[in-house]
Amino acid sequence: MKICLISVELFAWGKYGGFGRATRTIGRELVKRGHTVFAVVPRRKDQRPVEALDGMTVLSFPAMWPWASSRLFAQCDADIYHSCAPSLGTHLAMRTRPDRAHIVTVRDPHDLNDWKTEFALPSLNKLQVLHNILYEDSPMVRRAVLCSDAVYVPARHLIAKVQSLYGLTHAPEFLPTPVTVPPQVRKAARPTVCHVGRMDRRKRPTLFLDLARRFPDVRFITVGASRDPKWDEELRVRYAGVPNLEMLGFINQFTSNRLSEILSESWVYVNTAAREGLPNAFLEAAAHRCAILGAVDPDGFASQFGYQVKDDDFAGGLAWLLADNRWKQQGEQGHRYVQETFATERAVDRHVAIYEQAIKA
Repeated sequence: MKICLISVELFAWGKYGGFGRATRTIGRELVKRGHTVFAVVPRRKDQRPVEALDGMTVLSFPAMWPWASSRLFAQCDADIYHSCAPSLGTHLAMRTRPDRAHIVTVRDPHDLNDWKTEFALPSLNKLQVLHNILYEDSPMVRRAVLCSDAVYVPARHLIAKVQSLYGLTHAPEFLPTPVTVPPQVRKAARPTVCHVGRMDRRKRPTLFLDLARRFPDVRFITVGASRDPKWDEELRVRYAGVPNLEMLGFINQFTSNRLSEILSESWVYVNTAAREGLPNAFLEAAAHRCAILGAVDPDGFASQFGYQVKDDDFAGGLAWLLADNRWKQQGEQGHRYVQETFATERAVDRHVAIYEQAIKA
């Protein structure tokens, strides 16, 4: 098959988010199976118009001129166009190749309250949030989702929300995001807790960083950087003197095994975000047998495989998980679920099956 993946980002060239990580993983695994894969994305700094990445052909357009992507969709001439997150690109691909199959995965649907949260806690600034709304959630985008051949979600708790937001006549189906499940892990002898993700304000990283002072006998590791360099530097200066805290910055999981090593050592993964869809880090942490500690509880990951925090009492939740090694049983349960549902081979099998089904329809 010839497949075109449409995304707002692609975990490369300075843009490292969950949508991009999922898109790159899907594309890489499809290439391994012999499929021809294109990815069409907004161009980032130092990215050329045409790039080769993991066997994919990556075509990019000026970020401030998305209409230029129409020519790229025609150039791909794909059998199927898969929007790994809805955007104006979804609409343009359907308009350019109306005779081909078009499917959409809605990874993190935003209602009015979600956008209010984004405005209150922007990753970069409010102008960036406005740009995101126009590119990802305009009436044209919503209509494109409604008119696509099939709509999917990466987490079951999103089914009702997506159906309501887009006015779908049929409930979207669950489509798992591929995640690598290591055959074995080696947990650290010392209690170790990690935080993986962007250090942006919406993620509320200070709630994690403050825990290190309250648990001096526990090793704390944070992996990630903020899109706002000033905010990132402020955090590093503020917490530089905490002896049991390691702030490692960004680690590229596609070029290094270091992130997997950290998750293998960690007992508990902490997510402090104000809102989430189903973060890739939840899946990766559970795959490495980490218990999940978080205020958000997508598909019951925190409540079933760790501890769901109430009223931002992360200290109480961490103490509960560490007591009597409760984290271990919770981590094992999460590992089993991810192995059965999201493991790479199983998840990519599902992607290939729905592609074939959409093409035949």
